[in-house]
Amino acid sequence: MGLTAKIRTRDGWAVSHAVVTVTDMTGTQVLRAEADAEGAVRDATELTPGAYTVIVTAVGYAPAASSAIVTASGRAEVGTVTLARQGGTELPPPGPWTIDPVHSSVAAVAQHLGISSVHGRFTEFGGTIEIAPDDVAKSRVEAVIRSASIDTGNGMRDTHLRSADFLDVEQHPEITYRSTGVTAAGSDRWTVHGELSMHGVVRPVDLDLAYLGTGADPWGGTRAAFRATAELHREDFAMNYNQVLQAGIAAIGTTLRVELDIQAVQGDSLPQA
Repeated sequence: MGLTAKIRTRDGWAVSHAVVTVTDMTGTQVLRAEADAEGAVRDATELTPGAYTVIVTAVGYAPAASSAIVTASGRAEVGTVTLARQGGTELPPPGPWTIDPVHSSVAAVAQHLGISSVHGRFTEFGGTIEIAPDDVAKSRVEAVIRSASIDTGNGMRDTHLRSADFLDVEQHPEITYRSTGVTAAGSDRWTVHGELSMHGVVRPVDLDLAYLGTGADPWGGTRAAFRATAELHREDFAMNYNQVLQAGIAAIGTTLRVELDIQAVQGDSLPQA
């Protein structure tokens, strides 16, 4: 085996259309190989021992160059090469994307007794992302969460959270989020402006969004990965219940940190299982 390499995006997706070119110290091309569907390059061409330059290119990504030493065995093991998206701000290809709840998580963290945190998650949710083709700032996000699907790992606490003291799931079975705009906050970071409807109250909420990359999945589709966070205040959504301990410390903090890890599948529907 002459050359081996793995080509990945920054979040670990395989770059299946990458091309690896190897040149010697005079700049002469001595090898050219393409990555397979798993982003792996395996070429059996035996190389003369010495120093070489390895250049990895792929449409939509900035080229990456590195040095490689070919040993007496004639092998060059490049290892994993990470490619960054080309240009400035990054987002997935234009068009509709559907959130995959099986491979996504909607979590929330609240302070408990002022000394620790309570971690919870919603297990039933869905949504769509529309990447605008002409102006990414016009991209849209919509999501719906079943409020009764709250799970903190404690049945008694979950029952209380579903009650009228908090989510009041009988009167307000859904939590919805609809974006109103998107602004760039860095090369792969965005601020999503939107409105969150929860407990019968609608408030503006911004999401700090990181785009992690796009890649093929084992089911023949294309996936995009995102991570987003937001900070909510319970009183903004008319959830004022609390229990004050003798020391004057609230049992449950009033600030809620929302953490989203999202995978979205390209297209306007999820693939059939």
